[in-house]
Amino acid sequence: MSKTLILCDCAGSQSIDAERISTACRAGYSRVYRALCTTELEKAADLLQSGEAIIACGQEQDAFTALAEDLGVETPGFVDLRDRAGWSDQGAQAAPKMAALVAEALMPVPVTPAVDVLSEGVCLIAGPAHAVCDLAERLSGALAVTALITEGDLPMTRAYDVVTGKLVRVQGALGGFRLRIDGFRQIQPGGRGAFELTVPKDRAVSECDIVIDLTGGTPMVPAWEKREGYLRADPRDRLAVERLAFEAAQLTGTFEKPLYIRLNESLCAHSRAEQTGCSNCLDICPTGAITPAGDHVSIDPMVCAGCGACAALCPSTAITYEDPALATLLARMQILARTYRKAGGAAPRLLVHDAHGAEMIRLAARFGRGLPADVIPLELNVVSGFGHAEMLAGLAHGFASVSVLCGPRTEREALERELALAVAIAGPGRVSLLDMTDPDALSEHLYMAEVKAPLADPVLPMGNRRQVTRLAAQALNPGGPVLPLPEAAPYGAVVVNTDACTLCLSCVSLCPSGALIDNPDMPQLNFQEDACLQCGICRNICPEQAITLEPRLDLSEAALGQRVLNEEEPFACIECGALFGVRSTVERIMEKLAGKHPMFAESAQARMIQMCDNCRVGAQFQATDNPFAAKERPRTVTTEDYFSRRKDH
Repeated sequence: MSKTLILCDCAGSQSIDAERISTACRAGYSRVYRALCTTELEKAADLLQSGEAIIACGQEQDAFTALAEDLGVETPGFVDLRDRAGWSDQGAQAAPKMAALVAEALMPVPVTPAVDVLSEGVCLIAGPAHAVCDLAERLSGALAVTALITEGDLPMTRAYDVVTGKLVRVQGALGGFRLRIDGFRQIQPGGRGAFELTVPKDRAVSECDIVIDLTGGTPMVPAWEKREGYLRADPRDRLAVERLAFEAAQLTGTFEKPLYIRLNESLCAHSRAEQTGCSNCLDICPTGAITPAGDHVSIDPMVCAGCGACAALCPSTAITYEDPALATLLARMQILARTYRKAGGAAPRLLVHDAHGAEMIRLAARFGRGLPADVIPLELNVVSGFGHAEMLAGLAHGFASVSVLCGPRTEREALERELALAVAIAGPGRVSLLDMTDPDALSEHLYMAEVKAPLADPVLPMGNRRQVTRLAAQALNPGGPVLPLPEAAPYGAVVVNTDACTLCLSCVSLCPSGALIDNPDMPQLNFQEDACLQCGICRNICPEQAITLEPRLDLSEAALGQRVLNEEEPFACIECGALFGVRSTVERIMEKLAGKHPMFAESAQARMIQMCDNCRVGAQFQATDNPFAAKERPRTVTTEDYFSRRKDH
């Protein structure tokens, strides 16, 4: 069933060209109402009952959702046209943007993978007695509370468990915390007088669902505000402690935890043969959810807060972000740009933002100039994972520029690195980060910004992030140039010092992406630049230190094929003529060992250096000093031998 767009001009405060919007996004539409949320609410009820609908109002979403529940019909979809387009100094020109926003709202939204997390309300409260005991007393009726007293007198109550000690380590998240406590002592409730305590025990281990940290010291987990189930406050701040009581009481039951990240271990370039290569995700993860696990990394999905920075920086696409997935995000950008042009727009600009940015846009619309008519907002849960591939894809889809609006809690380090890489590929003035918290300043900046011409012939970049980058970069840089890139870029060349390289091929055996390739028929080191991750494992393993890395992006077809980095003449075995090894290496060994080393003092022994493996084994076996020689094997005893012995006796 097709969806019907229900339009309202919000008491005449915005201009809506219903037919133009409907034609561009191929959706049916109602007449334009004036006060659908108040005096015309009955009309809204009729429209909701008549079929599947999308209401063009974001402000009154809760009211229309409640109305649908009362009517027993399906909850409608929503798209905010007023704050993002209609309320603007250029509102009369906003029809193409409105059409683009409606077309995006009509897209099906894939469900992010998730897992159920069970919290049974087992809660540990750690801190001084004066703060812990009062909170534990009030929460003991709702949660299974254990009070860990770090200092102060023990309470004379058995309403909740009381222990003493020092909390030294916290791992895990809501529903699955793992704790280590030193100096752990439990109450012995028997006997008269004050409670006695057991003998102190270090390295005690426990588990719980919720941790309330009132110790007042350094947080027990990195990025603690992102760790679900870990609540923390200064014990001297009674109001903050009071808030924790309310928050903790809500953390029981079954919760849905999105699986933000997907890891393909086989693609990970973290390590090979104990040689560390890429550590981008380990260095950038704010919560510590990523840890080394041999040749690859491991991600704890319960600890992951979903910032997406690891996926943005992963050079091999071993880590991919799922909220939304790259394919979904590319489709959203494509539909926005394509519908904008179809509705008569020429040079759209993309503004990527999160919930904080959405609030800034609403405030700018209500009290200021709003967004320019050519600025199309794209809201994401987080923007820190919007990397260079996504920025370049936006330009390839036909946006004149791509700006990412940061919020107060945005992880900026990955964004800044990705911005530098995107600028190096796309050129200056096309991608930017906006770090401002004043809605009016945001509007002024967007109105005053220079608008460059968009790509004349937009393309459709597809595939993984590396493939998207290459396709977008080729569209933005016709002719296939070689672009210099910043340090630590995930694209580049391997440069070999042929005078130092001995063609030992250690680099080939450890290259995680197969960019370095040998030739089984002759001593040769080949390289396919498009596959190189610039992880550095080849540089680290090279015994001659003959390898350096050159960050760059070769957009020519040559990058997709193999080229020779180093090759030498093979050596022919002096016995059978078979080709083996490298002539220069064999001659160098002969020069250093023949007649000088005790094992190769005689000419017959030195000749073995010039033999292939098979001939060397044969020569060694025939030698008089064969180290593997043994006594002559005794003759096999047969039945006839036994009969002969009986006859002799």
